[in-house]
Amino acid sequence: TPEFAAQALLAIIHSGHEVVGVLTQPDRPAGRGMQIQASPVKLLAQEKNIPVLQPLGLNITSSDPAKQLDARAALAQLDQLQFDVIVVVAYGLILPQPFLEMAERNGRLGCFNIHASLLPRWRGAAPIQRAIEAGDIKTGVAIMKMDAGLDTGDTVMVEEVDIDQTENSASLHDKLATLGAKLVVKTLHQLEAGGKLARSPQAANGVTYAEKISKDEAQIDWHGEAQKIDDRIRAFNPFPGAISSIGDLDLKLWNSRIPKTAPSDEHASAGQVLGFGDESVFIKCGSGVIEVLEMQKPGGKRTTAKLCLQGLGQAGKALHFQTKKTVTSK
Repeated sequence: TPEFAAQALLAIIHSGHEVVGVLTQPDRPAGRGMQIQASPVKLLAQEKNIPVLQPLGLNITSSDPAKQLDARAALAQLDQLQFDVIVVVAYGLILPQPFLEMAERNGRLGCFNIHASLLPRWRGAAPIQRAIEAGDIKTGVAIMKMDAGLDTGDTVMVEEVDIDQTENSASLHDKLATLGAKLVVKTLHQLEAGGKLARSPQAANGVTYAEKISKDEAQIDWHGEAQKIDDRIRAFNPFPGAISSIGDLDLKLWNSRIPKTAPSDEHASAGQVLGFGDESVFIKCGSGVIEVLEMQKPGGKRTTAKLCLQGLGQAGKALHFQTKKTVTSK
């Protein structure tokens, strides 16, 4: 459904394989004006004159009669298409067993998923963000033959990439989208040539789950380690954006790093601004110091952290970020 998937779709189209249909999420409100918008995948499919299906759900036994009817119609429409393989990329809906079985009938080759992690690490909804947040030094893309579990299928192709210390989720997303598009085309070419791929079962050890990112996680706790706070700020760029407050003013913190040199933090408390760099601001953490590079005031534009804070105090040491206590329910 999102841009990550649109890049894969475009690569498949350019590779010469025939795309006979596209499933994507229903149009939804988005942006500041919350106007109804089509997904990046739908826009691309329409541009290329590819038929688009947008079912409300895929559960043919749903307790909601409308969703059940919609899912059964989508299953029937898919089954009528003359396809060899289904490629699944960040669709946003789980494919139930009847859909997986339909993709194996009549000589079809099944469903192959592009997943943005080195499975079994970071199964689930937010593998890019969680890898950065956890301080991982490597991630990658796995092409997986789908089964009924959550990202549990055998992998058929895997490639690693390094996670730079300055990486944020936006930049890593772009790297992995490009890599995923390349690997899925390679997978399709191999399927076309021989019909089979070498499948590797996922390891039983090292399984982690990348839960969906919640806005409730955005608040920074300055009592933590500087490296972990830096990882979180970069992981939450662009969504939801790390947040911290000075007085009643909530500021978004967009980019950061662990400085090679920093002002003295002796006798400083967690969240205290220690001083400014050329464009940055140094903030004391529970352990260590972090250098924040970009910030944003409510209703304002992203700017250098120094410029953002200049009007808020007479000197860097007069400013103090607060740690707000929040309660998250899931």
